[in-house]
Amino acid sequence: MGQLDSDILRTFLAVAEAGSVTQGAARIFRSQSATSLQIGKLEAMLGHPVFERHGRGVILTDAGERLLPVARDVTGKLDAALRELTSDDLDGRLRLGIPDDQGKETLSRIVGEFAQSHPRVDLEVTCAMSAGFPDALASGTLDLAIYEAAHPAPGAEVLRRERTCWMVSRHHDLLTRDPLPIALFDRDCWWRDAALDALRAAGRPFRIVYSSQSVAGVAAAIEAGIAAGLLGETSLSENLRQVDLSGGAMPVSNLVLGLGPDTVTPPIEAMRLAIRNAFGVE
Repeated sequence: MGQLDSDILRTFLAVAEAGSVTQGAARIFRSQSATSLQIGKLEAMLGHPVFERHGRGVILTDAGERLLPVARDVTGKLDAALRELTSDDLDGRLRLGIPDDQGKETLSRIVGEFAQSHPRVDLEVTCAMSAGFPDALASGTLDLAIYEAAHPAPGAEVLRRERTCWMVSRHHDLLTRDPLPIALFDRDCWWRDAALDALRAAGRPFRIVYSSQSVAGVAAAIEAGIAAGLLGETSLSENLRQVDLSGGAMPVSNLVLGLGPDTVTPPIEAMRLAIRNAFGVE
């Protein structure tokens, strides 16, 4: 019989709270296959399934319902103990920009844990569309920021790479429509420009029927059969399928950690390391 370690419990919590293996995997920055493998190990140890498929995602079984409060209690106590043991007298000021969509929950947790571990640091957090973060870093109004970029700036650290791809609903036939209805991100996003440039280069007639500032908004429009759209590969689900609308591979999106031009202070370095660790960057 194996042991219920904290890593397996955190994977279980991520899927349970997201209601989906795919979305749960995204929360903890694992692949869907690795997450499914962890859940399989957990169920083998318990001798019972903890999830069952339901509609677009999963729901807890009776065994899962019993495990849920235990997992929350155990991981919560471990996190609290770590913060208490590692808290220090670090002080100073830190201005951090985090995106309001991709990885929001994980980044918010990092910020919360940092504030508890370093209570004397004056932490100012901007949560917004990340397109303006590079300029904010350059002007010195932010010290540290996480944002999506097609081409990372010199000195920026890549936290995660993800290929973008065209997706449509598995349950609606849009590909025969002319012009093709598409869903895009709002204007402050390079993904929008990449999508439009690719369709124009391929000579594919289209019309924009939906715009959103969030991945969730664009994905919802695609799932509903309203439009096709460009998303990251981790957004693929049982309700979406990948298609080639522009005759070739779409660009890779880089989630990067950028620093401002000023001297790196101890609080900035501490937050940088916390973010790198959370994303598994060596």
